[in-house]
Amino acid sequence: MKKLAIMITISAFVIAVSCKKESQSDRLTLLTTPVWKSDSLLVNGADASGTGGMLELFKGDAKFNEDGTGYFGSYTGTWRFATNETQIVITSPALPLTLTTLIAELTSTSLKVTTSYPNLANPSEPIKIRMTFKAK
Repeated sequence: MKKLAIMITISAFVIAVSCKKESQSDRLTLLTTPVWKSDSLLVNGADASGTGGMLELFKGDAKFNEDGTGYFGSYTGTWRFATNETQIVITSPALPLTLTTLIAELTSTSLKVTTSYPNLANPSEPIKIRMTFKAK
């Protein structure tokens, strides 16, 4: 009876670990399979993708490669998941700060991320950014 309990415990552990790996793999596949095209780039609810806009250089295509490299509009750099794959962290020599975004939606056809950015003009009110992308 004792051996049966040990076998059940080990089996439950193996199943739990394998389910977690599937979940992580699914999110990686969803993010890295398509080339994403920017759909809307908003700062404080207003379009910021036009000429001179704060997100102008994010406009266009984005590609997240499995090896952690990629391009994000005009930027090239690296990316990684953070916080149990609920965030995407983007680093590029061309960005003044590392960009940590919260994944609001990730499906095979849609990627939506949000973040806050320091507001130098008013530090008590950060700039709210929302970027949405569609699979090409």
